[in-house]
Amino acid sequence: SSIKTFCLVVLGISLSSLILLTISGNVLVCLAVCASRRLRCLTNCFIVSLAITDLLLGLLVLPFSALSLLSDEWLLGPDFCNLYICMDVMLCTASILNLLAISVDRYLAVTMPLRYASVVLPWRVAMVMACVWTVSIAVSFLPIQMGWNTPDGKVQNHRPEDSDKECKFELNRPYVLIDSLFTFYLPLVAMCWTYLRILRIARAQAKRIISARPALALREHKATVTLAAVIGAFVVCWLPYFIMFTVMGLREQLEQGTLYSVVLWLGYANSALNPVLYAALNRDFRSAYARLLKCRCPSYNGWRTRHSTTATVQLANGTATTDLNGSER
Repeated sequence: SSIKTFCLVVLGISLSSLILLTISGNVLVCLAVCASRRLRCLTNCFIVSLAITDLLLGLLVLPFSALSLLSDEWLLGPDFCNLYICMDVMLCTASILNLLAISVDRYLAVTMPLRYASVVLPWRVAMVMACVWTVSIAVSFLPIQMGWNTPDGKVQNHRPEDSDKECKFELNRPYVLIDSLFTFYLPLVAMCWTYLRILRIARAQAKRIISARPALALREHKATVTLAAVIGAFVVCWLPYFIMFTVMGLREQLEQGTLYSVVLWLGYANSALNPVLYAALNRDFRSAYARLLKCRCPSYNGWRTRHSTTATVQLANGTATTDLNGSER
């Protein structure tokens, strides 16, 4: 009994820390954009959209997920259970699709820096964001409230035999295949392709002028590390969940054990990492963070100059530089 209590306390502290980190990190991203004029640009609309999505996940979903996990039962009734599951699926899907939008935006910024401003227009950004939320709602509220995700076609948690103390997310084969394909596997392939293309372009440009500017060797290495971190974090956080999600759906398995909770919270952790991976790697965001947190580091300016990850494009009258976060310098 004492060991169980200790484990629950440790688990509660860990989950609370993750929730607080998710909320505070994404609030910081939003405040940074509000506080800095340099950050108020179309490029950062996707990062702000991602931050708002992850913030809503931290406020509206994670506390109830933690409560359910710690109490080992559902205490809020079947109606709120289905609403909670809908919000969970919607916000996790929106978070992943926002990451996809960021990867495409950065690909365009690096591959066509001179045409970027004419290609990425406000109405196109608005359309992409509308598509992100339309798809997110389409795979969450609509099928779950209509019972399209369950093996028997009935709305989950509302049958006479369903217990009020359980909050089950039921799965059938068509729903799992469609949902996982369009909200994870295809975005994963697209993200890997765009980031690998960015890396190849950065390497090719660096090799062409490496003799004139040896510092680019360090930048090329930094680019490799940065892209590995971005792709690696996404894969490590979400791939285990979607593999298990797919297997459970194909088997139409209803029981969700400890392993399911572990891989689910691993996916949630990606929302806490996103403010670091997709905002702090941008030097303008780092400057805004430093001002907001009143953090003064003597070597900060030198560090950001030496380690700025760039893709360099030679022009007729000079050199234009675009960093991997999409800002032109």
